Amino acid sequence: MDLKLSSDQIFIRDSAQAFANAEFAPQAALWDKECIFPVDSLKKAAALGYAGIYVSEDYGGSNLGRIEATLVFEALATACASTSAYMSIQNMVAWIIDQYGNANQKKLWLTGLTSMNLFGSYCLTEPNAGSDAASLKTSARLDGGDYILNGTKAFISGGGASDIYLVMARTGKEGPGGISCFVVEKGAAGLSFGKQEKKLGWHSQPTCMVILEDCIIPKRNMIGSEGEGFRIAMAGLDGGRVNIAACSIGAASNSLEIAREHTLVREQFGRQISSFQALQFKLADMITELEAARLMTWSAAQKIDEKDTGANAFCAMAKRLATDSGYSIVNDALQLLGGYGYLQDHPIERHLRDLRVHQILEGTNEIMRLIIARDLLGK
Repeated sequence: MDLKLSSDQIFIRDSAQAFANAEFAPQAALWDKECIFPVDSLKKAAALGYAGIYVSEDYGGSNLGRIEATLVFEALATACASTSAYMSIQNMVAWIIDQYGNANQKKLWLTGLTSMNLFGSYCLTEPNAGSDAASLKTSARLDGGDYILNGTKAFISGGGASDIYLVMARTGKEGPGGISCFVVEKGAAGLSFGKQEKKLGWHSQPTCMVILEDCIIPKRNMIGSEGEGFRIAMAGLDGGRVNIAACSIGAASNSLEIAREHTLVREQFGRQISSFQALQFKLADMITELEAARLMTWSAAQKIDEKDTGANAFCAMAKRLATDSGYSIVNDALQLLGGYGYLQDHPIERHLRDLRVHQILEGTNEIMRLIIARDLLGK
């Protein structure tokens, strides 16, 4: 693996950072405080190609690789991890349709997703099917030229606001082989939404239950073949795990920089606190963990692009390492600022709240360890 970024990759990273600084950073605290879904800012990000980073150019995508995607998501998350994470979900939905949809489906939805004239949501988790996603109960029954869906999806980012819901539903037997993938469009008969969830973080994106009660969709809305849905969902999650790792790294990087600057100007006991060896060691550990997580994330991204057979385990490693380390770095940064870090004057407390869920979603970090161990042991 070449660990040196190309000139094009550096340009992509720096451009995304400039956009984040100008568009996300000045508004992120307000979005968080008032639970604003920043549609206009998201569309500005889409105009730069950030809603279809690894989607084909034929449908408005940027046709870039997964390392380029990590650079974008990390940069955006330095300003707002919550909004960057929603961009990851938008990319996941667009990529799945690009990879598994037919020509008519791509024409119908993909250009809208890459421009963010259409917003997308990924609907796998259910109230009783979280880590055990293959046990999902949402059903899809064929009735003439339509499918009739029944079930409830939980913790859906974009719920109620999105236009496209990528729903995994059971069309056959129990287990992963009986699951298929469907597009449910906003306004479909039988589609409704629960109340907006009140969350610790991720306030810049709506989250609610997606409820399907005799929801009628045309047969042509199936993505891929019948029984292929779980494989599609897992392929999407590999990329999602790398993206959320990058989001964690971005928020952690910003928190570390704030803490570093604070130690250089804060004085106690008659000298800068950066002169105390205990704090120097803490900062050294923080930057080491950050760089290790970044390299692990790049490695996983490269394995996706190369279609490496070990990509699934590497994506789990990256997600586990980056989200655990990212949260720890932000927490340590808050500690270094003392009482000031606990105040909303600094973005660190927002980063802390936003990053906590990264250890849970896209597969909990306990499930990541299970994936890694099974790969290691050949189980």
